[in-house]
Amino acid sequence: MERHAFAFAIRYGKYNEFRQLLGTMWSDVTDILDAMRIQNFSLWGIEDLVFGYYEMNSEKTLPTSKSSQYGRIRSELDKLVEWISTPAEEMRLMYQDFGIVRDSKELIRHRVFATRLRPGAQEEYKRRHDELVEARGDKVDPGPDSNFSIWNAGDYIFGYDEIDTSMEVEETEEQRRNTIDWETKMLGIMAWFTDDVDWITGLEHKHVVRLAHHN
Repeated sequence: MERHAFAFAIRYGKYNEFRQLLGTMWSDVTDILDAMRIQNFSLWGIEDLVFGYYEMNSEKTLPTSKSSQYGRIRSELDKLVEWISTPAEEMRLMYQDFGIVRDSKELIRHRVFATRLRPGAQEEYKRRHDELVEARGDKVDPGPDSNFSIWNAGDYIFGYDEIDTSMEVEETEEQRRNTIDWETKMLGIMAWFTDDVDWITGLEHKHVVRLAHHN
C-alpha cells in the first residue's frame, strides 16, 4: 500500500467559499477517487490550513475519461487556495511507524497535527526522527497507534495517526515525563498550529477538524 499526502492554505476570506465548493463538488471528487482506486481519503482543517491524506494499492494514474472533470475541480480550487505542497509531487515522508494497520476503522480515532519548522530546521527534524526509527529497529508496534506518518512541505509539518480506541490505556508517569521531555526539546525547532502540546506550554491553538472522508 502506498501512502500519499498534500497540503494547501485557504486564501484569506475564502474559507466559506471553500467549504461551499467542497459540498458542491464532492460527488465529482469521490467519482475521481473511486476511478483512481484511492482509499481512506480524508481532509483535515487547522485554521486556514488543509491537510489531505490517502492510500492506494496501484499506480497513481488519472483515467483519461476523468481529465476534464479533474481539470474543473482544480480550476475552481486554485481560485481559493495557495498550495503548500506541489500538486502531483510527493510530500517528503519525515517519519513513519505504521505498526499493525487496522483494516476496519470503526474503532479508530485519529490524531492529525500540524507544526511549522524554524527556518533551516528540516534536516534536524528529520535527523531526530531517524534516530527514533533506528532505536525502534525491527520491532513492530502492536498499538494502539498505527498507520502513523509525518509529512513535510516547505517549513510545514503534518502528522497522521490512527489510534485503536480498544487498546488505549492511561499513560504511566514515566511515559508522561518522556513525552514532556521530547515535546519541550522539539519546541526549539518548531511552533505548533494544533493544540497537541497546549497542556505543556499553556498556549492555546486550534483543534484539528475532519472536513471530509471517503473510503
